[in-house]
Amino acid sequence: MDTVELLAMLIGSLAVTGFARAKGLPAPLLVTAVALAASFLPGLPHIEIDSEVILTVVLPPLLYSAALDVSWQSFRTSIKQIRRLGIFLVIVTALVVGAVAYLLIPDMTLPAAILLGAIVAPPDAVSAAAIGRKLGLPRRVMTVLSGESLINDAASLTLVRVFTLIIAGTSLTVWQDLGIFGLAIGVGLVVGGVLGVLVHWIRMRINDPVVETIMSILLPFVAYIGAEHLSGSGVIAVVTAGLYIGYNSPKEGYATRLQERPLWTSIDVILEGFVFALIGLQLNDVVQKLVESERSLGQTLTAALVVLAVVILVRPLFVFESYVRNRINGRWLRPLRIRLSRGHPSLRWMRGTAEPKLNWRELTVISWTGMRGVVTLAAAVSVVASPTEIPAQDTIFVIAFIVTVGTLLLQGLTLPFVIRALDVQDPEEGIEDVRSEMRLNERTTRAAIDLIEQRRPEWGERFGAEATDVFVARLKARLERAAETFRQDALEEETEDQHLPSRLRGAQMQDIRRDLLDRRREIVLDEREKGNLDEEVKRRVLVTLDAEELAMDSAQASRSRS
Repeated sequence: MDTVELLAMLIGSLAVTGFARAKGLPAPLLVTAVALAASFLPGLPHIEIDSEVILTVVLPPLLYSAALDVSWQSFRTSIKQIRRLGIFLVIVTALVVGAVAYLLIPDMTLPAAILLGAIVAPPDAVSAAAIGRKLGLPRRVMTVLSGESLINDAASLTLVRVFTLIIAGTSLTVWQDLGIFGLAIGVGLVVGGVLGVLVHWIRMRINDPVVETIMSILLPFVAYIGAEHLSGSGVIAVVTAGLYIGYNSPKEGYATRLQERPLWTSIDVILEGFVFALIGLQLNDVVQKLVESERSLGQTLTAALVVLAVVILVRPLFVFESYVRNRINGRWLRPLRIRLSRGHPSLRWMRGTAEPKLNWRELTVISWTGMRGVVTLAAAVSVVASPTEIPAQDTIFVIAFIVTVGTLLLQGLTLPFVIRALDVQDPEEGIEDVRSEMRLNERTTRAAIDLIEQRRPEWGERFGAEATDVFVARLKARLERAAETFRQDALEEETEDQHLPSRLRGAQMQDIRRDLLDRRREIVLDEREKGNLDEEVKRRVLVTLDAEELAMDSAQASRSRS
């Protein structure tokens, strides 16, 4: 792919993404659909996927950005569910798909079939997360989906590494296979953790938002390449570094946070549009491979559709089997373990930890979020380009493409209807968020007033008692006015029409405030045009208005993303 083709892809995907966002449509799906149609345009140059570029340039920033937004507390609470979906479901899917492919494709060996299973095993939660946030999925569901997407690529790519070695003739025992997994995870955790700690330590001391932001941009690439160079999982390294930086970002300067959030949002939009366009543009190449293949067209398509069906069905079966098993465990086994652990302090580990409960509606939605993405195609391309002779290499790529596009269109297009039909929302979540904000605001206000009283004697000695009293009175009045304004706004938001979904509460008030801000900006610009306002004064006033709108948007975005 040359520079002109790359630029054309970026501009085209951005245009489609902008249209989709303006119309409230799922951008990844629309970009894929447009790219599928565009792949047959006459004169369109052949665009190949470079697996090395995808895995080292595109994947790390997407993973890192997603990790920055994940709540560490929620991630830790839901770790059992995330681990089941992100690791064990990937392994189960690889084995089941491998068995089916081995039976359907005569010249495919069992290791090659399981390799195919590992390639199509990891879902890409980009489009699922976008749809879920837009339709107001509960936070506990979004945590599971986001957490799964952070680690399932590591499990899949490690499986691909293992079975590529087996096909190449390396004889591995079960313990050696587990050793490769353990090494990948361990090295990834160490590299990501060390880099995260180092970057945070530096950013705490330099107080330069521009340099700090550049360090954040470079971190995912350094973490991924460094871990892979040491035979570890680059995915785990990037995720570990992102979780650490995201958790500790409140300790850093506010200017860096304000600068990084829109930057990473923009990077996400560009890269997501690029990868889904790249997926769609492969259709023409896949058709050519089918036509030129020595294998029967019907046989290849049949195998691909059967694998697609298996990939879709394995996920709900696994999810609900885990649900039933956990219900049995919670009702019978965990109480028994708790009773046994009371006998001696050293047995407390037997109690285990309770995980957030998900009802059948929420589990159904999670079951239907198995859309595959660019990691699947990148892994398939790496297999096709591998110097190792792999049985049915072209067939593996075709099946991976059909599974990717099939899940994107079938599950992606129907997921909003599933969410709406099952009414998977938590109307109390938004109300509780408002109440928590009110409690936190009251505590911070009281703490600030207490600090003022503690400093009053010191200020009195430095500035005089009379001046200090006036200054303290003004500070207290300002804090109390701000707290009262926040309290009134929160109460208005909480007591609005209860029949609206939680994600829509306060929307009318937000629109009114935004209209008022726009009107105030118009007056500022009008005064400048008339020559009544200095340019420097204009900038300061606009910064104040922008900060007010940013605070409003940030509060709304944090509720929908968290």
